[in-house]
Amino acid sequence: MFFVFCQELNFDGTQINSSFDHKIYAKHQQLSFQDPYSPIMEGIINLHHDILTWLVAIILFISWILVKTISTFNYKKSRYPIEIKHNESIVLEIVWTIIPSLILLTIAIPSFALLYSIDEIIDPTLTIKVIGYQWYWEYEYPDLGDNQLVFQSYMINEDDLALGELRLLEVDNRLVIPTQTHIRVLVTANDVLHSWAIPSLGVKMDAVPGRLNQVSLFAKQTGIYYGQCSEICGVNHGFMPIVVESLPFNDFMRWFSFKINQ
Repeated sequence: MFFVFCQELNFDGTQINSSFDHKIYAKHQQLSFQDPYSPIMEGIINLHHDILTWLVAIILFISWILVKTISTFNYKKSRYPIEIKHNESIVLEIVWTIIPSLILLTIAIPSFALLYSIDEIIDPTLTIKVIGYQWYWEYEYPDLGDNQLVFQSYMINEDDLALGELRLLEVDNRLVIPTQTHIRVLVTANDVLHSWAIPSLGVKMDAVPGRLNQVSLFAKQTGIYYGQCSEICGVNHGFMPIVVESLPFNDFMRWFSFKINQ
């Protein structure tokens, strides 16, 4: 289960208050998606709803045909076989071939458009490198001046959690990004397969040893977004949370300067 909430933050990433009023999180037994906070996630949800609409319409139509057939050829209505002649109809053949093709085309066009938009890296302002380890994450900011920032992010043990912090989801060092900024994330691993995933931002990229994968990251508003490793990577796979904190650009630069000077 993943969570997303927004709250006021100091420039160094510490909380000003811990009010729960701004928490947006996955409720118990929730079946739908998390609320989207990026254009990609909005596109994924919209495509899901469109495809689901077509599926429901097709299922209802087939169910109606099935009920109609059972009703027409009911054994109790006619216990004796009736000869029924079917005339060949080229028009009917064309219709039930073209209609499914049009439905598939209607689904395919937005699907391909979304896939291309997910793979596209739009003139990134910032590049971040993510490295997966057993069982923590390492983050690098390679293109912010001469001072390269590198730090590790470990899950906070349950005994060390503060009031209001989330079990199995809090980390000691969050990945901080600027809001409303196109970011390129380079994802790799040092040992085994991992997967860096943040559902509310529509991001999921496999971390493969010896290979650099890239994905676009864009947060529409300030907040804290939670994810987890989504590839089974060993005994502590469930203890690799991901926390992304989105700040206004000026606050992000102040945070970066603070981390460099620590």
